[in-house]
Amino acid sequence: MTELTVMEQLQAEPKNFWKRVLIFLVILALVVWGSGSIHYPGMTEKGIGIASGIVHGIFHPNKELLFDLGDSGVPFLVLQTIAIAVLGTIFGAILAVPFSFLASTNIVPKPVAYFFRALILMIRTIPSMIWALVWIRVTGPGAFCGVVTQSVCSIGMISKMYITAIEDLDTGILESLDAAGCNTFQKVRVGILPQLSASFISTAIYRFDINLKDATTLGIVGAGGIGSPLVQSITYGRWSNVGAFLLALIILVLIIEYASTKIRNRLARGKAN
Repeated sequence: MTELTVMEQLQAEPKNFWKRVLIFLVILALVVWGSGSIHYPGMTEKGIGIASGIVHGIFHPNKELLFDLGDSGVPFLVLQTIAIAVLGTIFGAILAVPFSFLASTNIVPKPVAYFFRALILMIRTIPSMIWALVWIRVTGPGAFCGVVTQSVCSIGMISKMYITAIEDLDTGILESLDAAGCNTFQKVRVGILPQLSASFISTAIYRFDINLKDATTLGIVGAGGIGSPLVQSITYGRWSNVGAFLLALIILVLIIEYASTKIRNRLARGKAN
């Protein structure tokens, strides 16, 4: 009887063979079409020299630069990069809260929500490098430009994640609190914040990981951090300096990744794995 039931269940399964074949053919066509516009000319002699210089620099870093406590040393530049990422994430996460509530269809009327969703989409569409080039004209070069750029860029991604969490709210809790005679402040404090806090914090930590890497890239255009001296060292072939900068970044990213993963696991599951 069990075998018969299994066979009947298998026969009742929708026949998706041709649909899967069609999807495979579409993907194959896209790969072939995309590959047609990409031509690999091979590595140039200069490129091989740069690659070997970077690898040599990582294993032979400039120890004086690595432990220099001045404003041109690796510790100061790494701390500045972290500061840019931290401030950019905090400001972006705070600014994303009103945007998210105003873009949630279960909180505000749909026309208002769609307007703010379009605004958030516009922010997300523009790459961080373009934002940096825009803000550097307003604020001038330096770490402040990096903070402003990351704050604006963070609004786009964080708001999208916040909206998902807000629209997944358990409205039954709010209805119960409303029936109990709670005012708006009490409903927000007791019914909304406990449901959203873990998701909001986890999203902000995840964005911090991204901002930490972006802060290095933004330094290339003069937005502070370790990016600018790193690019200058590569340009002038100072491979031991490049190795010192990259080694510090690798260690920093590994530490931040480990710590943020632990925190997100604790927020999501109530324990650290």
